[in-house]
Amino acid sequence: MSDVVSRFLNYVSIDTQSMDGQEQFPSTAKQLNLARLLAEELKGMGAANVRISDYGYVYAEIPPAPGCEEAPVLGFIAHMDTTPDFSGTDVKPQRISSYDGGDICLNRELDLWLRPEDFPELSALKGQDLITTDGTTLLGADDKAGVAEIMTMAQWFLSHPEEPHGPIRVAFTPDEEVGRGADFFDVEGFGADLAYTVDGGMLGELEYENFNAAAGKVTVQGRAIHPGSAKGRMKNALLMAMEFQSLLPAAQNPMYTEGYEGFFHLNHMEGDMEEARMDYIIRDHDRQKFEEKKKLFSAAAAFLNEKYGAGSITADVKDSYYNMKEIVAEHMELIDLAKAAMEELQITPVIVPIRGGTDGANLSYKGLPCPNICTGGYNAHGKFEFIPVQSLEQVVKILIRVAEKFSAR
Repeated sequence: MSDVVSRFLNYVSIDTQSMDGQEQFPSTAKQLNLARLLAEELKGMGAANVRISDYGYVYAEIPPAPGCEEAPVLGFIAHMDTTPDFSGTDVKPQRISSYDGGDICLNRELDLWLRPEDFPELSALKGQDLITTDGTTLLGADDKAGVAEIMTMAQWFLSHPEEPHGPIRVAFTPDEEVGRGADFFDVEGFGADLAYTVDGGMLGELEYENFNAAAGKVTVQGRAIHPGSAKGRMKNALLMAMEFQSLLPAAQNPMYTEGYEGFFHLNHMEGDMEEARMDYIIRDHDRQKFEEKKKLFSAAAAFLNEKYGAGSITADVKDSYYNMKEIVAEHMELIDLAKAAMEELQITPVIVPIRGGTDGANLSYKGLPCPNICTGGYNAHGKFEFIPVQSLEQVVKILIRVAEKFSAR
């Protein structure tokens, strides 16, 4: 078993699920279990200045090869947490050797299958070795694959100090999945001139555009009255919440959008007749359309307050991150360099917009331009998540080649 695969399987066994809406940082203490393990591994490899910050970030340095001390400093970043959307507890990976192209049984007891008719990308992976879930948890390739790939790259350079490369910085962040991964990132202390996150999808993906993003929280205040005497008095918060949703464009639902198309996504709803709460994420690549979406969200609340009375609907909107393209466009050498590295390895680069975000978006606006390189994973955030072994190994080679080419610029 290769180093990157054994690392990956070890890391996914550690539950690092983050939690939204928490005041403490990181949002869950269990993320620190992986942070401590990574710090110890980095020290064992011989990395320099290994440290865990007060907020749970792991930082380390790979010294330059002799003669490359003056080369620019390149960073690689991945996140340690897994999404709150699906369980990451007691992950039991399964390895499918030499995949035959057919249906994969994830869990016979649950009659749960990974089928090419549902996930057509499987058809291109015939003959490869796949790591899947057992159908009861996510896998954690988002982003423990990125963590394992960066760690294996670090080990390679530290074991081959004579290979030409400039100074390299690595970092692992908590709470990316709840949109806070860059909140306390020490850009100055990290010391990189430019960086990449390793947090993308299938092999070859390269991304420097992402959604502008905001979180919308709606509170609906109703009035509970016995239904027998409700006429003219009752205000059913659940129905008012449904009415709010109906005022948003039906076609701008994520299940109907792709590519650069934005959306309103209702991802949580709870309540009763007296009070209801809804959580939304609002996304668009285009900054003007993004601002228009936020205005429409607020206008829906204003309309219902006019209809049902002031204070019936409260809609709070908070920006999460912005499209990194505005920053990375000034540093397109990062994209050209990564493309060239992939092509030299006979990997076809696929430049796509991220229909989400990464730490790199916020880091770019904090002064560290930071596009995104693939991890090789598929179907993140759920029980159908999987990753080919060959992709894990190829991404390590991409990172090594990128670092070598960066120092030779």
